Amino acid sequence: MRREDDEKLWDLLGQASTPAVSPFFARNVLRTVRNRPVYLRSLGEWFGLSRLVPAATVAVALIAAIFVARVPAGPGLTTANDSDPVAKIDPQDYEVVADLDELVASDENLWDDNSSL
Repeated sequence: MRREDDEKLWDLLGQASTPAVSPFFARNVLRTVRNRPVYLRSLGEWFGLSRLVPAATVAVALIAAIFVARVPAGPGLTTANDSDPVAKIDPQDYEVVADLDELVASDENLWDDNSSL
């Protein structure tokens, strides 16, 4: 823009005083920013790395724990129920197992009787 385009504007700009900045301007601005109410703080402070990294670590650990707890045992892995054969028996077969226990007990008595002869 040239002076010839708008001489009145340039005359007004020439009469205007230049703004004077206080030597403590930066300090006053920072003080005002620090004194803001807590509810006006930005979301960047809440989602900063200092809070995001620990929260993500806890979330990953919980997901891993849930995954490990829900994964079924593979064919080569044993569980607590594999070591106990009675736990594998259907409820219908309890009578047969009881009869087998009696048979084994009588068979042991039979061998004990023959050994005394």
